[in-house]
Order: sequence, then C-alpha cells, then structure tokens
Amino acid sequence: MAGLEIQGIKKGFGQQQILRGIDLSIADGEFVVFVGPSGCGKSTLLRTICGLENSDEGAVLIGGKDMTDVAPAARGIAMVFQSYALYPHMTVYDNMAFALKLAGLPQDEIHSKVTQAAAILRIEPLLQRKPKELSGGQRQRVAIGRAIVRQPQVFLFDEPLSNLDAALRVQMRIELKNLHRTLRSTMIYVTHDQVEAMTLADRIVVLRGGVVEQVGAPLDLYQRPANLFVAGFLGSPAMNFVGGTVEQLAPAMMSVRLAGGALVQVVLRAGLAVGDRITLGVRAEHMALEAADGDGIAVTVLAAELLGDASYVYLTLDGGATQFIARTDPEVRWQNGQLAVVRVDPVRWHMFDSDGLAI
Repeated sequence: MAGLEIQGIKKGFGQQQILRGIDLSIADGEFVVFVGPSGCGKSTLLRTICGLENSDEGAVLIGGKDMTDVAPAARGIAMVFQSYALYPHMTVYDNMAFALKLAGLPQDEIHSKVTQAAAILRIEPLLQRKPKELSGGQRQRVAIGRAIVRQPQVFLFDEPLSNLDAALRVQMRIELKNLHRTLRSTMIYVTHDQVEAMTLADRIVVLRGGVVEQVGAPLDLYQRPANLFVAGFLGSPAMNFVGGTVEQLAPAMMSVRLAGGALVQVVLRAGLAVGDRITLGVRAEHMALEAADGDGIAVTVLAAELLGDASYVYLTLDGGATQFIARTDPEVRWQNGQLAVVRVDPVRWHMFDSDGLAI
C-alpha cells in the first residue's frame, strides 16, 4: 500500500480550465472522498491520478514515486467506475480472474486471489454465474472484486453506487467501509452525494470550479465550514443563511440586526466593528420553532414535510425575501400561513464576512 501526493495539478481542455492548481496529501491507508457539484473537476482529478488524463502542470506521486511518465497499468492503481463494465459472456470467476490471466500469473495463484476476494465480498456462491444473472449490487461487488484481486497500492472509485437504488446504496456504503477496514488500503472515492461523503470518508475534499475549498474530517467540515460554499453544500437540508449588520458589541456577545429587522445575539467574533455587514448561518436542527407568542425571529410557515422521525418546516421572513428550513418534532403540526418565531442559541450561529469566508 502507499500514500499519494498531488502537487500543483492543472488541467484544461481547450480554453476551459478544469483543475486550477490542486495540492493534496493522502496518507497510506486513508479513505478520502472528493465531493462537489457537477463540473467541479473531481472526476478529472481522479482520471489524472490514474493516468487516463495527462496534467498540463504538476505531478502525482504514489508511494513517493513520480507517476508523470508512468503508464496507467503500471501505477499500481485499480479503478471502479459507475458502469460495472463486466464481460457478459464470462462468469463472475472469469471476470475477476481476467486481468490476472493477462498478467501471466500461475493458475493456482489466480484461484487463490479470486476466492480470497470473493470471500471478502461474500460472493462465493456467485462465482459460476454470468453478469445477467446478478442484481445491481452483486454486479458492483464483482467490479470491486476485480479490483481487489490486483492488490493495488491505491483504489479509485468514480461514483460507483450511482446506478443503485436507495436501499442498495446504503448497503453498499456499509460494505465499502467494512472493505476499507479489512484491506487497510488507500482509497479515493468521487461522489456528488454528500451523504456518501459524510458516511464513508476519513477526510473529505470539497471541490468547486477546479479549486479545493476545504479539506478535513466530515464532522469538522460540517461544524466548522471555511466559507459559505462549504457551509451550504454539506448538510441536508442546506444551512440557512440571512444577511445582517453588527449593531452592538459586548465582552462576550454581539447583537446583529437581521435584514428583516429582528435582533439576534451571537457569540462575539474578533475583528468586527459596529456597522459591519455579515451573513449569519444556522443548521435546521439548531433552530427552535415556537408559536408566535414571544421573542424571536418572526417567521411565516410556508410548508411542512413530515418524514416520520422529524418534520422539515419551510419558513419565510423579511416579508418572504428569505427562506429558512427548520427541523422539528413530527408530533407538532404546522399549517401553511401560520405565524411563528424561531430561536437560536447564540453559539449555534455561523458567521461569514463579505467575501463569504468564515469569521
């Protein structure tokens, strides 16, 4: 196994710049997830790592060795794609053994590697079946098994669960996490699904426009986003945002006047002055929604979604100019047009400056 270094990678197609200078260090045995919106460059970065794309500038080092002039097949990498790409006329066993046969390995070694990978993935009973006889989840296991038998230094996954239904995605996420614990291999996983990123990753790399916005452990990024983009991208539903102006500073607290007129208390941040324009953010689960009979941010209920374990209540303030989403007790029913107030613990507010950076 090996760690991986990405040094100043730039990549463009014609006049379109896709990667704008990526620097990243991935430790041996780490599970790292690249996440971001469509077109952010995550799949291009993955293809550059494995050598399917040549970078315009920069280098990729695997195990300390520069891979710039190394062919994809010689980089010690195995890649699992969104498409299973199994040979339909071959059995599961032959699909998994195919690359080993091409490499000229002895038959007994091939058999040992295939049966060992099948045992890890719990697909031993499927080895003599053909792909058409398998479910989507079973086919994806075979595709992963085909990668495992090569015993690569680094596994690359490019949205491998996108073709599966919701229940299978949950099951496969658990299996991938267990697989990582079993193999202790370096794994890089690309997805646009933030749930996959939060549940699978040791560290998440958030990309936007070919630039790394933030790198960190899932909970660190969720609780301490570096900017408005990360704050709004990670979390379902997305973080609520509202503009405001610093009105008063105190030793531990500060008062912020929201665009709609409400005054809220926020834990004091250094470097701010009275009159500064800022953006406040708060997660849906950190908002207390109550009947409109006391102090708080005045809101109007727009709609409510009952999910069973919770309700997501859509709210408007500022006369409808700003929308919030609050997570509430499902036993409390809210009606469209109902007036209410929102209260937020001062420590739960996130704060961003005029450039969108966290304060």
